[in-house]
Amino acid sequence: MLNLYYKPTCAFSQRVIQMSENLKVELNLKDVSESDGDLSELLEISGSKQTPFLVDTEKDVKMYESSDIIDYIRENYAGSSSDDSVAKPRVHVGGAVCESCEG
Repeated sequence: MLNLYYKPTCAFSQRVIQMSENLKVELNLKDVSESDGDLSELLEISGSKQTPFLVDTEKDVKMYESSDIIDYIRENYAGSSSDDSVAKPRVHVGGAVCESCEG
């Protein structure tokens, strides 16, 4: 299970959440700004309030840094598809709006 400790106001947390949705990888989201229990868990596990923080309970992996988390999810959970358009953020071309920005 992938647990992501996050804050909704944290741009780096939102980056990880958006990319996991693009990759169709399910995260168990733990909002540390709303739940004292989730904040206590984060402090116990990591010793810090920094977000995002990923815990992969199946592989006993714990990590900070949104780019490292995204790379880890891509490498371990994104599947074996060779279609890179799903795994990489979309780029705006010629004034068009990408799917990930329409939300």
